[in-house]
Amino acid sequence: MRRAVIDVGSGSVVTLVSQNLGDGWTDVASKSEGTLLSEDLLTTGTLREDRMRETLAALARGFAFAAEHGAAATLAIGTMALRRASNASEFLEAAAEQGTPVRVISGEREAELGFLAVVTAPRFAEMSCLSILDVGGQSTEFTIAERNGATWSRRFSHSFPTGTLQLRSQFLKEQSPDGGQILNAVAWLDDLIGVEIPPADTGPMVQLGAPGTDLITLREGLTTWQPAKVDGAYLDYEEVGKAVGWLMRMDDASRQALPGLEQGRGKTIHAGCLILERFLNAINASGCTVTIRGWRHAAIDLEFASPI
Repeated sequence: MRRAVIDVGSGSVVTLVSQNLGDGWTDVASKSEGTLLSEDLLTTGTLREDRMRETLAALARGFAFAAEHGAAATLAIGTMALRRASNASEFLEAAAEQGTPVRVISGEREAELGFLAVVTAPRFAEMSCLSILDVGGQSTEFTIAERNGATWSRRFSHSFPTGTLQLRSQFLKEQSPDGGQILNAVAWLDDLIGVEIPPADTGPMVQLGAPGTDLITLREGLTTWQPAKVDGAYLDYEEVGKAVGWLMRMDDASRQALPGLEQGRGKTIHAGCLILERFLNAINASGCTVTIRGWRHAAIDLEFASPI
């Protein structure tokens, strides 16, 4: 049996096709398109017409991609941009009319699915405690998970109202922000996060998706998406901090021109790295393990039972 989940995010549309042969779900194919659906959302409160059109087109391509790869059922799920925008209903109606309906989930459900996607991965099967970070365009989910025997539980879980596009529009408005703008963003993030837990209580950090996957792709010189080389790679704190520095000095076009960087990331990768760096700092982590798994890997199993 094959299914597909399409993540209609604040910055991209990601399609995952998975297969279950009776022993769990495994990835068959995936694709991602940068659409920046929530660009300017913070200042206007609405989704831009051009961004909605681009995202709807990418959504249609995601459904077609799923069908091409044999998915018997496809579910599209929206997150923070579609939770927050005052005209989200306009997008949702248009998506339904073109035959690609979208379900919107809560931030709490998004964090729960991200947690489940990590703790069920064989890579982390022997861990007793993990911190899980998922940086989005308009929200960032952070969870501290603990295991008691075979059972995992969430000791701390929160959806923070910050993301790459939000930080860009509020604090990093210039393509190459100056030191004052960066410091203001750092101070705001540190106040917002407010998580000061000793390292012994947090376990190793796992970072889902971008910006970690982008930094590994750039570090390894990968000009095409190679998930096997990205999944499980490690970024240390100093490496992330240095990336914040050199990416902030570049403009959007220069960042986008970096070999292997996904289309659309040039506007946000520096903001994502700063968010990652401040969460690492908040829990005194020396670095993080990057995983290509995301909440959609749990949704492929858990979200199909409920009708849209």
